[in-house]
Amino acid sequence: MTSRERIRRIIAGQPADRCGFWMGNPHPDTWPILHRYFGTSSEEELRVKLNDDLRWHAVWGYKDPARPMFPLNSKQSHGDPGPLANAETIEDVERYPWPDPALVDYDTTVATLADTGNYYRASGLWTCFYHNIMDLFGMDNYMIYMYERPGIVQAVTDRVCQFYYDANEIFFQRAGDLVDAFFFGNDFGTQLDLICSPAHFDQFVMPWFKRFTEQGHRHGKQVILHSCGSIFRVIDRLIDAGVDCLHPLQALARNMDADTLASNFGGRIAFLGAIDTQNLLVNGTPQQVRDEVRRIRETLGPRVIISPSHEALLPNIPPQNVAAMAEEATRI
Repeated sequence: MTSRERIRRIIAGQPADRCGFWMGNPHPDTWPILHRYFGTSSEEELRVKLNDDLRWHAVWGYKDPARPMFPLNSKQSHGDPGPLANAETIEDVERYPWPDPALVDYDTTVATLADTGNYYRASGLWTCFYHNIMDLFGMDNYMIYMYERPGIVQAVTDRVCQFYYDANEIFFQRAGDLVDAFFFGNDFGTQLDLICSPAHFDQFVMPWFKRFTEQGHRHGKQVILHSCGSIFRVIDRLIDAGVDCLHPLQALARNMDADTLASNFGGRIAFLGAIDTQNLLVNGTPQQVRDEVRRIRETLGPRVIISPSHEALLPNIPPQNVAAMAEEATRI
């Protein structure tokens, strides 16, 4: 069974020959450490060595890489006021230089996908609309404006999401069957709960979220959602909206442990992730990592793809633990 067929079947809830595995997307500072340990010189060489089943090739930006899709001026952090912090009218919203789908670099990703071997291909624009809106207002302002300026929040949401929808439409038409999954990400949770209330989640997030999942399915793609944090309270909504697979299962966030997820949602959605990057992979022994991988396989399986609970493996994770995770996940 090829990696491509294996992951497709796992996500679809069909029998596969073994558990799936994705190493994730290590931080740039981590790659040299991994290459020294494994004796590899390229990302693909390392993924092949670890029997990695998944390749993530997203559409990231404009043809001119120096031009940001969402200019933020001097903003440095989520909490800083963004360029729309003072928007009070629709005219204020319209004056922002909204991105143009015609300027997006689709060709680079399509070419990369065409060169990908028989591995599962996750792609599409990252479609991080929640983060973009948060940046455009400033995180605090965004939460406040949901109460005080709902019309402005909706107008900005529509502008951001329509761009992604139109751009993904172009991309999926060009990429065709080179793509297996529409993989996109919005971190809806903190360590303890949702960032916004479930009521505001339903009002401002879910309508467009459903459109994106429907778009992916209409183009014949499985839909994988990335959301860090505790999103337990809305997983039912996400399943009802059509999400096929949930990533990355932040293991130490409230109610995101494997036992809780399995007892509440097992059999209804596929799981990608769950191997704790906050403590286990950093401080555990290789044997402890192996034991946890086996436990996760048994608890969340058979619809499970083993992967770190945050894809951006940091340099503080010993490569021995990455090896243990990969070896145990791909053991038949």
